[in-house]
Order: sequence, then C-alpha cells, then structure tokens
Amino acid sequence: MSHADSFIHISDNTHTLNPTHVCYVCLFQSTCLNIFSKNIPPYPGPNRMRDCYCTVNLDQEEVFRTKIIEKSLCPFYGEDFYCEIPRSFRHLSFYIFDRDVFRRDSSIGKVAVKKEDLQKYHGKDTWFQLQPVSADSEVQGKVHLELRLSEVITDSGVINHKLATRVLECQGLPIVNGQCDPYAAVSLLGPSRSEAKKTKVKRKTNNPQFEEVFYFEKIILCSYQVDLWNASNLKFGDEFLGGVRVPLRVLSQAGVHDAWYFLQPRENGGKSVKVEELGSLRLNIVYTEDHVFPSEHYTPLRDLLLHSANVAPVSASPAHTLGEVCREKQEAAIPLVRLFLHYGKIVPFISTIAHAEVNRTQDPNTIFRGNSLTSKCIDETMKLAGMHYLQVTLKPIIDEICTEHKSCEIDPVKLKESENLETNRENLRQYVDRIFNTITTSGVRCPTVMCDIFFSLRESAATRFQVDQDVRYTAVSSFIFLRFFAPAILSPNLFHLRPHHPDPATSRTLTLISKTIQTLGSLAKSKSANFKESYMAAFYDYFNEQKYADAVKNFLDLISTSGKWDQRSIETPIMLKEGFMIKRAQGRNRFGMKNFKKRWFRLTNHEFTYHKTKGESALCSIPIENILAVERLEEESFKMKNMFQVIQPERALYIQANNCVEARDWIDILTKVSQCNRKRLSTYHPSAYLNGHWLCCKFSADTASGCTPCTGGLPANIQLDVDGDRETERIYSLFSTYMTKLIKMQEACGSKSVYDGPEQEEYSSFVIDDPQETYKTLKLIVSAVQTLEQQHTKYKRDKFKKTKIGSQEHPIGDKSFQCYIRQQSESSTYSI
Repeated sequence: MSHADSFIHISDNTHTLNPTHVCYVCLFQSTCLNIFSKNIPPYPGPNRMRDCYCTVNLDQEEVFRTKIIEKSLCPFYGEDFYCEIPRSFRHLSFYIFDRDVFRRDSSIGKVAVKKEDLQKYHGKDTWFQLQPVSADSEVQGKVHLELRLSEVITDSGVINHKLATRVLECQGLPIVNGQCDPYAAVSLLGPSRSEAKKTKVKRKTNNPQFEEVFYFEKIILCSYQVDLWNASNLKFGDEFLGGVRVPLRVLSQAGVHDAWYFLQPRENGGKSVKVEELGSLRLNIVYTEDHVFPSEHYTPLRDLLLHSANVAPVSASPAHTLGEVCREKQEAAIPLVRLFLHYGKIVPFISTIAHAEVNRTQDPNTIFRGNSLTSKCIDETMKLAGMHYLQVTLKPIIDEICTEHKSCEIDPVKLKESENLETNRENLRQYVDRIFNTITTSGVRCPTVMCDIFFSLRESAATRFQVDQDVRYTAVSSFIFLRFFAPAILSPNLFHLRPHHPDPATSRTLTLISKTIQTLGSLAKSKSANFKESYMAAFYDYFNEQKYADAVKNFLDLISTSGKWDQRSIETPIMLKEGFMIKRAQGRNRFGMKNFKKRWFRLTNHEFTYHKTKGESALCSIPIENILAVERLEEESFKMKNMFQVIQPERALYIQANNCVEARDWIDILTKVSQCNRKRLSTYHPSAYLNGHWLCCKFSADTASGCTPCTGGLPANIQLDVDGDRETERIYSLFSTYMTKLIKMQEACGSKSVYDGPEQEEYSSFVIDDPQETYKTLKLIVSAVQTLEQQHTKYKRDKFKKTKIGSQEHPIGDKSFQCYIRQQSESSTYSI
C-alpha cells in the first residue's frame, strides 16, 4: 500500500479465482501523489492570468478535484487525496482546467499515466508535459466481437468467401455530456474501405447489448474496423467513443475468432498543438501492489507478529524487528497498527514497546520526542481510532474559522495598512480560547483504545521518573496535543476536517492558533521561552493564568484513566458529510411512485437526512440508531452504477453516488457512525426487492432475512475497516524487501554472542538486547517469509499459464497484461 503529497491513494480491489488452491487471491493497488503545475499558457487577454484547477480521473471517471488557484500560471495545489478504488482501470489521468469570468470551464491539457507505468515513477518527483485534450483520444471500455469466415460456392462453381461479423456487447463506455446512447459502425478496410454498417442505437446505457450480425462478401486480405459512437442530438454530430481494428489473419483454421478488445483512440484525430505550449505537471507517485492470499496462508507470520507483546525482551519480537530493518519507522508502523487494531491487541503491544523506550530514556524532558517505533505507532493509532473524535471536537470551529476570514495577523511586520493590531489579537485570542475549551472539555469522548494507551504511558513514565511530578502529564500531552490536535489545526485537510488546503490568510491564522494550543498543552515551565518570535511571546501573556494549566491537567487525567466512557452523552449535532446524490423513492406512500430523484443529503452524528436542495427543510430524516446496515447494491438491480443501500427496520433507502469513490466514502462514514447500533444486521440482500421477490435469492417475502453476510460489524470504539490478511501481506512485503537487513541482523546477533567488546560499526544501528532470543525470532521470520515467497511464485506461474488473452478479464490491447507477460521468466504459449 502507499500514500502522497497532493495525495492520492488508489486501491484497485479485484478477485481472481485460483483453481489450484480453490481459493481467492485479492489484488490491491495504491497510489499517492503531489501535484504542481508550471508554465500554463497565458489567457489570451489583457489579464493573461488563469484560474486553474486539476482533476484526478480513473480513465474518464473523475474521482477528485482540487480547489481553484486564482490568477496564476504556475499553480501549486498542495492537496491530499486518499481513496480506495473498487474497480480496475487502465489510466490514471490528470486534467488541468481553466475557469473564465463567466464560470465556464475549458480544458488546457492532461497527463495520462498507464497503469503499468505507475511503478516507474515510484517515489520520484517527475515532470510531465501536458498533452492536448482531444475527444478522439478520450476513450475507455471494451467490446466483444465474433468473426466467422465461410466459403460459399456459387451456381457457376466459383468459391467466394463470406465474413459474418457479430457485435455482441460493450462494457464501460464513457458518458458524454451526462448521457450515453451508443451504436457501433462496422466496416472492412482493404484497398478501399467498405461502407459502414451500423447497429441500432441503445439508449441510456454505457453497457449496451447489441447482438447484431453483419455480412461482408468479396473479401480481400484486409482488416475489420469497429467504431463506437454516441448518438448526439447536437448540431456538431455524433461523438467518437473508441474503436478497434482487427486484422483478419487472427481467424484460425476453423475460420472463427471470438474475443474481447479494449477500445482504442482514433489515430490523428486531435488538433496539432505543440506540447511545449501547454505547460507541465509535477507528480510524486508512490505505487505498490499486493496480492493477498486466503487467511490460512498468513497464519505462521500473523501468529508470530501478534505474539510480539509477550516476547521478552520486546526488542526481540517480530514487530519490533520490523521497525529495526525498515528504512523509515513509519513504513513499519502503518501495517503493524492496523493489524494489531484489527485483532484487538494494539494496547498491550504499544504498552510493551513504550515501557521499553521509557526505560531507555535518561532525561524526562526528552520522553517520546524522537521518531521511534513507539511514537509512530501511537501517531498512527490516534489517526485511525481518533478520526471521528477529531471530527466531532474540531470540525465545527475549524469550519467557522475558514468561513469567517477574520484577520488574525499579530506580527507587526506582516500587518496590512487597513488592519488594526489590537483587533487582530482579540480575534486570535477568541479563536484560541474557544478551541482550547472545546478540546479540554472533550475528554469523555476520547476513544477507549486511546485512553488505555495514555494510561500505560502515564504509568510507565511516572514509575521511571518518580521525582518529576509533571512527567505523567507531559508523556501524554506530547501525543494528544503535539501530535494530534496541533497538527489537525495546522493542516485540517490532512485530517479530513476540510476538503481542501486553506487559503494563505486562513492558513496563517491556523498556524498561530496551532502554535498557541501546542504551547498551552505542553505544560512547559517557561511558556514565553517556547516562542522564537517576540510577538508570540507577548500574545501568550493572555494565557498566563493558572486556570489554563489546571484545565489541561484535568483533561489529561481524564483521558489517561483506563476504562470505558459513556459514548451516548448528549452531543451537539456535527455535520460529517453532505452533497447531492440520486435516491429512489422509498414507497412510504401506498400509491406513491418509486422513481429516482436528485436530493441534497446531509449526515450528522445524530441523523441522516435528505432535502430537495441545500438549505431547505428535510424531506426525510433517519436517526442514526435506525440504520441497521449500509451496503453496496448490485448493479443488476436498477442497471445503475455506484449504488448503495441504507437499511432501516422497515425498508431500505437506495442511493446512487456520483462516482465509485464517493459511493465508497458515503458507505464508510455511514457505517462508522452507525457501528455501535445494537440492532445492526448480520446479513443483508445485495440486490433490490423488485416485482415481488428479492433479485439475489429469489425469496418472495419482503421481510425475508438477508442472504449475504454484512461487511461491517467491527468494534464500535475503533471504527476502522481493516483487512488483517492485507496488512499481514504488507508486512511480508516489507520483510521481503529488507531481507538483506534481516540477514545482517542475524550476523549482528552472532557477533554479540561471541564477542563482548565494543560494538562493530556496521551492526550499531540495531537495538539488540538479547542476541539469542533475537536470533530465534529472526530465524522464524525468515522461514515464514520464504514460505510465502514460494506461494507467491507459484500463484504467478499458475496465473500466467491459465490466463487467456481475449477473455473478458484480459481483453486484447491491454498493455498492462502484455507487460506482465514480458516480465515472466517462464515462456508459455497463450491463446486468443
């Protein structure tokens, strides 16, 4: 897995049947990016500057849009984007758009990175030239064709050849201007092109079923051309959707060819534009790919890892060893935390490694200040388990600050002529006061898993440094304030508190607030000395009162006391997500029509509502406690993509999101807020109830129990959707990547066991407290990793042998599969 800088995290989740093991292997891919563009061509007018934004697309489906950077030809977006992608894709594309004074958007250029090329740019800052955007190159989807060549003997005894061409169906065609009414045009290409024969137009579908046959006679060696078009009512004519050229030499001796093809762009269809004139785009892409096996394959490695808290000393445990061999501690922390959270073992693991780190610390003022495995694991745990807590606590006030745009600059050097220093100080003081009070009164909502971790930190620090009475507080505040609340205030977009990076003025306000909150939470003896800037030290005089220190200590005492808090305390409604989607009428009126309508949806921590438009009163309100499950709805139900269902006691609400990423986001957040409901379902119907029966199981009773297990049901306090096998696969990949370091660590254990003198320099980077115990662990890790390596090799070999190019899963023209073939060491024949 992976992450980025304007970050995109993409995960393509597909399942491949492996008959040898009679099991499923899941493929997960993820990407993250940083986006910056330069040398955008100037606007052809006196202003010359442009207002640009960038979109991120999977093929032609937009999944993310940056904010608009105004009046710039070198816009820096600096936005983070993370998403799980529930389908395969061929290109990861980036489009730069310009919005003019009439709010019309026009494309400037694009960058399209092939899926198989993503690995080439892994972890590198790379500049890409923007390419022209042409309708003829914006293609996606695939087509299923069948060709049959037969001989016909005429009455005069002459043998003629007759070609029967059958266009069966297409899948995943692009939607043009909100609609897709496709038809296919078929022709033969030879010395002269035959007249095109056309299928019927299929209305309102991007997955048309044609099932039409065309016949061609007088065949000379040539090619067969199929072009897909969108029937348009516009005066500009029909839009090209993609095409395929099939040489007739593919016909076998039997004279039959049946295959799927990826649609390709039309050659020389675009306008001739000098690429250098369009500017360029800088991307930082991190791309990884994991093949996840069934759970039993990971049992040896997983059991080793989950036993880490019981290994003495903990430095000899497999989890700690992973932190030792990885280049960055963060690499190890991410999958370890997710794995331990999933199996409910995160508290004992972090408690054990934190206790060991505290015992190695000599000065209480430096406790947990380094980038150790302990610090990174606690950071990741807070980010995952505390995300909802952060939303409920900070989002309302952060939204207000970003909306009000009050001036809070207190640096006299940066003050504008129209601003008043005292007014700005008062604005900033009010914001700091409100955020401080919000944080210090939120202890009862702190997730139990975080409270239990803070309790162990406090106890370890207080036991180690018994003379220092404040260490029990600073051990906890160094995380909750320094690494949780302060960074979230500073960069709210990174913590999903805001959709985009704030504008420069608001960002400056948040920086000043973050600095002050961080200092208030640190309980440092000399607060003014914490600031390099004299204006910050002067501003902090407002808060030099004992009541602030007392409030911090009371808050830290509350969140570092082990035990569960009543999560049902009365809370102010917090808006978590909102936006337009399409819903199907629920049929609450007996004679009402169950049609589809566009509505404004709004989710708070109390209820899920929809409205005719934004700002109007709710047409329907569903209390959170009435949500029994939130699951995807199969496409066959209404022939519509990106649908999901919110299941209530009496009925299900069917909703269509704007794209696959948005559907996933809504499902995730609705599942999280309803996770603690006591009556949550364990099974559901993946298809709709239509025409008197469930489409999935064919039961006629609309009250019939579900036929498929629900995907939710995780512990409410953690509110995290984790695949334990996927995390174990990631850990295996890390061990495999750093195998040379594992071997070197084994050598270091041997060296320490037989040589008791000064440590050799090449082994000094490893923490080895018990060489014999560490060597045993390393031996078990290497054995488990080698076993998994053999299973991966066998799976790839078997998949290679059984894959058929031209099948629906691997259409002809898929360059990523051709690349896969070239990468295999074994040569094998394959069939079309």
